[in-house]
Amino acid sequence: MALTPVAIEEAVCLVDTLFRNTPRAPDYRLVPSAVFSQPELASVGLTEAEARARTRALDVVERRFVPLQQSLSGRAEPVLMKMLVARASGKILGLHMAGEGAAEMIQAFAVALTMGAKKRDFDRTMALHPTSAEEWVTLG
Repeated sequence: MALTPVAIEEAVCLVDTLFRNTPRAPDYRLVPSAVFSQPELASVGLTEAEARARTRALDVVERRFVPLQQSLSGRAEPVLMKMLVARASGKILGLHMAGEGAAEMIQAFAVALTMGAKKRDFDRTMALHPTSAEEWVTLG
C-alpha cells in the first residue's frame, strides 16, 4: 500500500525483526482510507462484497440523513453510513461513510475495530448529540 503510515509501520516492523529480536509483520487488515472529495469518503475494514464472501450471515446496517447542523443552516448535504456486522459473532467487519467529517470518524473507529469491536459495543455507547458521529452508535 502506497501510504505513508503503512510505510512507517513496515519500517518499524523491519527494525523490530532485524535489530530488536522481536520478529513481526505489518497487519494490513484494518488500514483506514479516505478520499478527500466533496463529499468526503472514508472506509475501514472489509467491503460489503468481501464481507459477503467471508460470511453468509451478514447484517448490513445503513443510515442516510442530513446532519442536524446542516438542516438548520439550509445546507442539505446528505451523509451515508454503512456498518457491516457478522451476525453470528456481532463483530464489525467494516465501516464506510460518505459525508462531512468521514475521515476523522473512520480514523477514530479504526481503533475500535482493531480492538475487535462488536455491534453491541457501539449500541451501549452513549451518543453525543447533536453530531453526525452519534449515528454510528444509534444504528438500528
